[in-house]
Amino acid sequence: MTSSTNATIETDWSSEAVVSRRDRFYSASQRAFVPYQTPLIFSRGKGQYLWDEKNNRYLDLLGMNVCISVGHAHPIVNEAIREQLEALPHCTTMFYHPVPAHFAEELVATMPVGEDWVVHFTNSGAEAADLALLMARSYTGNIDFLALRNGYHGATFGAQSMTGISGFRHNVPLMGGIHHVAEPNAYRGVHGDNVDAYLEEVGRTITNATSGALAGMIIEPVQGYGGIVEMLPEYIKGAAERVRAAGGVMVIDEVQSGFARTGSHFWAFENHSMTPDIVIMAKGIGNGIPLAAVVARREIAEALADKFYFNTYGANPVACAAGRAVLRVIEHEGLQENARKIGAQMLSTLRDLQQKHEIIGDVRGRGLMLAIELVQDRHKKIPATAETARVFELSREEGLVLSKSGPYRSVLRMVPPLCLSEDDVGFFANAIENCFARL
Repeated sequence: MTSSTNATIETDWSSEAVVSRRDRFYSASQRAFVPYQTPLIFSRGKGQYLWDEKNNRYLDLLGMNVCISVGHAHPIVNEAIREQLEALPHCTTMFYHPVPAHFAEELVATMPVGEDWVVHFTNSGAEAADLALLMARSYTGNIDFLALRNGYHGATFGAQSMTGISGFRHNVPLMGGIHHVAEPNAYRGVHGDNVDAYLEEVGRTITNATSGALAGMIIEPVQGYGGIVEMLPEYIKGAAERVRAAGGVMVIDEVQSGFARTGSHFWAFENHSMTPDIVIMAKGIGNGIPLAAVVARREIAEALADKFYFNTYGANPVACAAGRAVLRVIEHEGLQENARKIGAQMLSTLRDLQQKHEIIGDVRGRGLMLAIELVQDRHKKIPATAETARVFELSREEGLVLSKSGPYRSVLRMVPPLCLSEDDVGFFANAIENCFARL
């Protein structure tokens, strides 16, 4: 290692070197999450586009796992980061700084009126999920907690324990007291679109599998990694009534569905005529900067007042400066309305595609949170896992970056930056049609 302060740290961008260095030095746990047969290496991004190390351009329909909300390298977000970075890169929460406090106030302003909301900043959605579980159990004094099958909340012990997909649950003893109930999935759920039947299962689980006293329940208004499964109307409201009657609180996971992504509202839970007790948010909150938050009713958050709870980089001023800029960009550039408008065009394109290809069993989504599910037989709904993998690989060749998702890996998930344009919809329509034609 050179001792010169002016020395440039060289980065080897050759494909072979990038792959071999990652394989050599990454732990197995960090190497495992690789979707493509041949690794995809990105060098830069702008708006809704990405370029690989060979300068091939792609339309990003994944938003780097839903983290890029307002567009790659957005100049307003980048400038806010740059200004704060040059002033003070980090300020621990044991000291005071105005940027995180302003951001907390601005986040609270997006929440339903009539409640006294407070904010705890963390670094990731999984951390936020763990904290929400801790808040719920501390506030209620109860242990039993409900979660949905097919739901995803993160990979830490608490978040993983609440997750209802086997591919994300390690073969070790997970946290006790968490009970999974059937997700209200209109296409593949055990009760079809019968909301009352799903709510009856919530009641039966409380009666038969818990002490009868709940700490709470966690729900994604639109299940993300589960394959873009939107909760049926009246389900969240009905589940909240039953949970609260058993002494619990309702936790809403907006990590993927929040920040205007669904188009019709800023938060996806607003489509369901209920007010949560706790909301967790991450991913798009910082447009790629590590940041997350738990927003809770004050009396619930106060349950942790007598114990020490600390996130080293929680409320980092650089991350919070990015978060503030994201809120401004969403408002000033009309990205919620754009998500509604462009999302409707993409959904129409996907439904046209479904009419042409028998292998597409279902098309679903809201705003820029969309999916198509592939099946071997539309009547039997047998997952077409191999065919999904093939279309996924072909989509890369056609210049698209998608996600292969769902419990059977039979769903193509689309969660692009909110700045997607009408021209992009045309490109997408042609590219995805080519994928199925080649299949």
